[in-house]
Amino acid sequence: MTDVLRRGRASLAFSFLAQGATFALLVTRIPAIQDRYGVSDALLPAFLAAVPILAGVGSVTTEQLVKRIRPGLLLRCLQPVVLLALLGVGSGDHLAELGIALGAFGLAVGGLDASMNMLGVSLQRAYGRSIMLSFHAAFSLGGIVGASLAWAGAHWHLALWVSYLPVVAVLLPATLVGSRWYVDSGASVDVSEGGEGQAQGQSVVFKLLLPLCLVMTFAYIGDSTVSNWSAKYLKDVLGSSEQLSTVPYNVYMVTTLLGRSLGDLGVRRFGAVAVVRLGALVAALGFAVVAVAPGAWVGMLGFTLLGLGLCVLVPQTFAAAGRLFPHASDAAVARLNVFNYVGFLIGSPLVGALGDAWSYRGAMAVPMVLVLVTVVYARSFAPQPDRYGGGHERPRTADVGRGSNGL
Repeated sequence: MTDVLRRGRASLAFSFLAQGATFALLVTRIPAIQDRYGVSDALLPAFLAAVPILAGVGSVTTEQLVKRIRPGLLLRCLQPVVLLALLGVGSGDHLAELGIALGAFGLAVGGLDASMNMLGVSLQRAYGRSIMLSFHAAFSLGGIVGASLAWAGAHWHLALWVSYLPVVAVLLPATLVGSRWYVDSGASVDVSEGGEGQAQGQSVVFKLLLPLCLVMTFAYIGDSTVSNWSAKYLKDVLGSSEQLSTVPYNVYMVTTLLGRSLGDLGVRRFGAVAVVRLGALVAALGFAVVAVAPGAWVGMLGFTLLGLGLCVLVPQTFAAAGRLFPHASDAAVARLNVFNYVGFLIGSPLVGALGDAWSYRGAMAVPMVLVLVTVVYARSFAPQPDRYGGGHERPRTADVGRGSNGL
């Protein structure tokens, strides 16, 4: 049983890593994609907004699909679609082809994100201790790898499809092989000790899920602020060189990886509530430092604090949803995942509009305040009492050894 869980954890972590690399390869090459297809500056926001909107649709659809298909099988089918869609983005010649490829990417990535986190939540429940942050650490590592490969492609002036093809050629078979060891722990249905009847009767009450949805939204508003505005802020507001302006996002990703690598230990020792509160306070401090920074290096310190603070919020939000609805965690994760894309859609335009109308320093205060609101909702991350008593997660005996190849 231990070997089954370890293989399941390793294979799922690799899926998170592959998705982190894939996403980074897309978003870091947006200027090259724009040049390849001749997308105007006026039209580009529409293409970019379509991806998270369709991803939200994919996440909602996944909630219905997992009632009939186990998340492991769904993830096994969707990951190749995402990889092939990335290759399609780099291989087309016309706007229609770009639209089709991005549409497929958006729909598939919504289901992929939801199903990966469903498996992560159920596997954490099987382990009986916090491991969710380690999966998101793998995503951060993949993002660093993908961004580095994108930099190499841009540095050597490689065509997009030339940059993407080797990555897809390696990751597609590797994820398919790794998917043999996914562990579907029966997140929606626990048949032990009468759990099947309870699972049938439990549904996701949105009023109870709402605090976590808000935390997810605020976290991604903060994340999208860093990813979309850190370079411009350092160069235009803090007067850095163009070369130095590319550093904050890399620093943010590295500190995100560091924080997530250590975060599970913090949750096990101090509890999720304390870790979330500390993360929110550190992130708010990071935004404050960025807003008042007199120069580029102090601004870099602010982005470093942002990575250390924001990194714990999203993984712990998914884990909290699983604890809140232990017999309907797949549905809870799918609904919560939609607010990932809501935050992404709101964050960048909000900061840009405030920066143009007021000042970019003042605009940084908005995500700072929103992240601070997370402190108020931190009690929603406390372990939930269940029928086992004590509020502790208990490993599941039903289906825990069933990999997705046995679906």
